[in-house]
Amino acid sequence: MKSHLHFLAAVLLFFSVQSRVFSQDNASAIEDLLAQYHELGKFNGSALIAFDGKVVYKGGAGDANMEWDIPNNENTKHRLGSITKQFTAMLILQLAQEGKLDLQAPINTYLADYPEKTGSIVNTHHLLTHTSGIPNYTAFPDFFSEKSRDPSTPKDFIDNFSEMDLEFEPGSKFSYSNSGYFLLGVLLEESTGKSYENLLHERILDPLNMHDSGYNNHEDILSNRAAGYEKRGRSYINAPYLDMSLPYAAGSMYSSANDLYKWDRALYSNNLLSEEYMEMYFKPYIPAFGDASYAYGWGVGKEAIGNSTDSLYIIQHGGGINGFNTLISRSPTDESLVVLLNNTGGAPLGEMGHSIRAILYGKSYNKPKASLAYDVLDKVYSDGLDEGLAYYKANKDSESFEVSEGEFNDIGYELLATEKLNDAAAIFKLNMEAFPKSFNVYDSYAEAKMKQGEDEEAIKYYKKSVEMNPGNQNGIDKLKKLGVSEEDIVQDAVLTEEQLDKHIGQYELMPDFVITITREGTQLKAQATGQPVFDIFPKSENEFYLKVVPAQLKFNSNEEGETVSVTLLQGGRETTGNKL
Repeated sequence: MKSHLHFLAAVLLFFSVQSRVFSQDNASAIEDLLAQYHELGKFNGSALIAFDGKVVYKGGAGDANMEWDIPNNENTKHRLGSITKQFTAMLILQLAQEGKLDLQAPINTYLADYPEKTGSIVNTHHLLTHTSGIPNYTAFPDFFSEKSRDPSTPKDFIDNFSEMDLEFEPGSKFSYSNSGYFLLGVLLEESTGKSYENLLHERILDPLNMHDSGYNNHEDILSNRAAGYEKRGRSYINAPYLDMSLPYAAGSMYSSANDLYKWDRALYSNNLLSEEYMEMYFKPYIPAFGDASYAYGWGVGKEAIGNSTDSLYIIQHGGGINGFNTLISRSPTDESLVVLLNNTGGAPLGEMGHSIRAILYGKSYNKPKASLAYDVLDKVYSDGLDEGLAYYKANKDSESFEVSEGEFNDIGYELLATEKLNDAAAIFKLNMEAFPKSFNVYDSYAEAKMKQGEDEEAIKYYKKSVEMNPGNQNGIDKLKKLGVSEEDIVQDAVLTEEQLDKHIGQYELMPDFVITITREGTQLKAQATGQPVFDIFPKSENEFYLKVVPAQLKFNSNEEGETVSVTLLQGGRETTGNKL
């Protein structure tokens, strides 16, 4: 399956002084880090870093245009992809503040032609938080192959998903949906009589003097615009064409690193929204991905600083669109900002941002390593599968290389897309062997087996993936497609109240991060610090899973059978906390 702390005032003062004194050292270290990533073929783009509200580094790496050797810099215009969503959410809240929208009203209050069966139960809040249940159009099997090149008006395009059944009851779970943010753009236009593009300029971009930002119309000639590329092994190709009318309010903006700094600074004021509505804008509403919750157009949550146990509260969002991937990451704790805009697709921007914050705080971090996955892919292309697998075996334990589950998954899908089915299956298989605790590697291998026509093998590994993560809806859907009945896919254990009660309590997974387990009737519930309460479902007496996010809890017992700790399994990682 394809994968798209609170400090005391005295401590804040200390870090603010540090940033001013050592900003040049920070800038040099950040520049060196970006150069390392670029040399390894892992970053090609623009960057801007701020601390204490002041820029400590801005610049670029590699070319904005490879044909003409034009370098990236802080003023280069990049397509933003899903960073667009925070701007869409801001426009929605501005209308809500003015009394022109009710976030809790059904969307067919404003979209009269939207089907009653779903438009009457989905509201604007659901769209903003990806809890609507509306299927995500960019995940449709035929979107990129058949529809992505064809222009469409917003009102016409919503016909692609408006008649579809919801995937779940609105508000009950998180599922990232570009369809929801596309609808928000239509809702904005219907409510104001103005185009989404005009609203962006009138309400946000022009007041903030963000003159290097806008809606990316294909016919517009834009000075300093980066071209989009994608990796093909060690080289690059031009990214596939995508008509920019289709990402729309979910992903059609462009901007520069300098302009996103202006945006960041504006978000510390009430120039765009009142204090009340700014709090709504950044409030965590539902667990989303990793350790983050989703607000309105932003992911929010704590993140460790480098390899230390210290952490910061981070507000951030990434973006990915043909030829580009992007990140804006900000922390109100220290008014820091990390903007990374990459025009070769697929850069490890989260990892880079994590290391940059470590540099700002003088913490240790993991240095970038060469990608073993892409070396293996080169070998497969040049010398065949056997040589590629032999190269992997010889180098997988080398300190010089990074063995990344995500990168091996990516090259497996590249091979799958070029109909090299045996090669793709072999890559997915070695990924399973390297990362046996990840449900996703089994899902990917099963997909290759299904495409090879080996349905029994596909069922076996989809079942294993779903067994490891019963919330894996993709695996469940594929098993149904392969003829497996739902009762044979997910079967929750039936536990007594006594069996459930031994897990009730609080578990500290890290300082200031506690999971509280409670019971209502026969339903156990879990609440992590700063997050809502969610149901957890039993796989066995001691193993439970969440349906809202791909995460599991394993309760650990002592010799007397008493629960003494819990292990959180999420994103291929395990974190254990003792019972308080």
